[in-house]
Amino acid sequence: MDRINQPKVKPYLLTRSLSPENQETPIQFIDADMIPDKLFYRRNHFSYPAFSYSNYFLPINGSVSKPIVLSMQEILEFPSKTIQIVLECSGDKRSFFEPKLFGEQWEKGAISQGYWSGVPLRTLLERSGLSEGAKEVVVEGYDFGERTDLDKVFTFARSLPIEKALHPDTIIAYEYNGKPIPFKHGYPLRLIVPQWYAMASVKWIKQIRVIDSHFTGPFQAIDYVYYPHKETDQEAFPVTTVNVNSTIQKPLDMDILNTGMHEIKGIAWTGQGVISKVEISIDGGTTWLTAKLEPSKNNGYAWQSWSYEWTVSKKGEYVILSKATDSTGRPQPTDPFWNRKGYGYNAIDHVKVKVE
Repeated sequence: MDRINQPKVKPYLLTRSLSPENQETPIQFIDADMIPDKLFYRRNHFSYPAFSYSNYFLPINGSVSKPIVLSMQEILEFPSKTIQIVLECSGDKRSFFEPKLFGEQWEKGAISQGYWSGVPLRTLLERSGLSEGAKEVVVEGYDFGERTDLDKVFTFARSLPIEKALHPDTIIAYEYNGKPIPFKHGYPLRLIVPQWYAMASVKWIKQIRVIDSHFTGPFQAIDYVYYPHKETDQEAFPVTTVNVNSTIQKPLDMDILNTGMHEIKGIAWTGQGVISKVEISIDGGTTWLTAKLEPSKNNGYAWQSWSYEWTVSKKGEYVILSKATDSTGRPQPTDPFWNRKGYGYNAIDHVKVKVE
C-alpha cells in the first residue's frame, strides 16, 4: 500500500482492569493541553451506574436552612464558569513504588486535563443556606457496590471541608471541553475540586448533604489515607493536595537514539501555586540543566509543558531525569513518600535510553 494512503495511527487507552473499568491515558503520546474525552483516563471502584437522566434532580439537604431539590434546567440557569484543570488519580505511578504495593498498578497515565464548565458549589450552598456549625459537605455518587473488606454495599461518597467546598473554583460541572460530560466521566453532573487528587471529584452526583460532623465513609476513612507504616495505622493522614510532579513524555523509556540533537519534553504539575522550574539531568543527578517552560495561559490548575534540546555526541546508555519545583518551593523528591496504599507517588521521573 502506498504510504500516503495509510490511515493515521492513533493512541488508545491502556487497560488496567475491565471490571470495574480502569484505563490509563497514553500520556507519552499526548501533545496537547486538552485531552479528548476518549483518551481521558478512567478510574472506577464499581460498575457504571444506571439512572434516568429524564428524571434527574439534585437534592441539597442536611445542615442547611432550606433544603432544596434542583432540576438540571435550574442548574443550567445559574452563572457558570469554565476551568482548565488537571485531574490526577492519587494512585498514579503506584507501580513504581518499592517495595511493590497492592492496588491498581498505574504507570504514568492516570492523569488527564481539559476544560470543565459548571456552577460553583458555593452558589448552590448559598441558595440552600449553611446552618451554623456546618463542617463538611458530603457529595454522593450514583455508583455503588460491595466492599469485600467490609462485607457491605456502599455508594461512592466523599466530603469536603466547608472552606474547600466554598472555594470559588470548586464547581458542579456539566460540560467537558464544551460538550456535556461523557457518561463514563460523570454525566450529567460531576464535582470538580481544583488542586486535590481526583478521588475528591465525585462523578454521577446523586445528592449533596451538609453535615456538622466529620464524614466517616470508607472512601474517606479507610481509603485515600496515607498510612506511613506497613503494620499499623499510626500517623495516618488524609490524601488531599496534589504533590509536585513531572513526567517525561519524550524520549520513551528504553528508546534507541542516534547521536545528534534530541528534544526532551514532558509535563509538570502541582496542587500548590504553579510550576516555577523544571530541571533535567543526563548524568544521574550530578548536574542539573534548566528546561524551557512553554508559554502558559492557565490559571494555575493545569499542567506546565516543558522541553530541553539535548545534543549528544557520545554513544552509550543514558538515564534522563526530570525534577519539577513549584512556586511554594516544593521540589520533587529523589525518593517517594512510601505509604502502604500507594498514594501520591512523585519521585523524580526517569527514562533510560541508548545512543548508537
